[in-house]
Amino acid sequence: MSGDILIIEDESAIADTIAYALKTEGFTPHRSELGAEALERLRNESFRLVILDVGLSDLSGFEVCRRLRTFSDIPVIFLTARSEEVDRIVGLEIGGDDYITKPFSPRELVARVRVILRRTERSEMASPVASGFDLDEGRHRIRFCGQDLDLTRYEYLLLKFLLNAPERVFTRTQLMEQVWSSAEESGDRTVDTHVKTLRAKLREVNPNLDPIQTHRGLGYSLVSCR
Repeated sequence: MSGDILIIEDESAIADTIAYALKTEGFTPHRSELGAEALERLRNESFRLVILDVGLSDLSGFEVCRRLRTFSDIPVIFLTARSEEVDRIVGLEIGGDDYITKPFSPRELVARVRVILRRTERSEMASPVASGFDLDEGRHRIRFCGQDLDLTRYEYLLLKFLLNAPERVFTRTQLMEQVWSSAEESGDRTVDTHVKTLRAKLREVNPNLDPIQTHRGLGYSLVSCR
């Protein structure tokens, strides 16, 4: 297993330790000291996972993750000197995949990286994507009719889930369970609202196609476009 990992950490000694451990295990580490710089790189470069320090000098790691989740679903491991339960809960609820407290074992951190990437790979090996769409898992981008879609985090996750099971009908409950991570982020009309905004964005690309189908009393499915 290999891949590009972005370390967002402003303490050089810690970043050096993480980078060495990752490189030893076959990964390619990249480093950013500031949250704003890291967000810009994440918009324009391809990484498989992020190791994110909570206590950065410009933005908190939590804020970096919140902003990241508006355009990417890349796995995030939080790194922090604080061990309070509330911090762990906040980190996971805003979209973190794991949470490790300083001081930590570099070998344990690498092991957690491997576990998360194996889980991601299993997800990426799901059913083929419906035709008419191109799913770029590495960049967390979806193209429709050859054009990149400008999607929010949950629009991306919802469309990605439908794409991996073309023609299958999913109830609103199933979609909420698969896409939304907590009750605070969802409500009775959450799925309908996101389907509506997705349809609008798809129509902007091609007004003659309507790949998201409504099945009254059942839910939604996605059909191929060619």
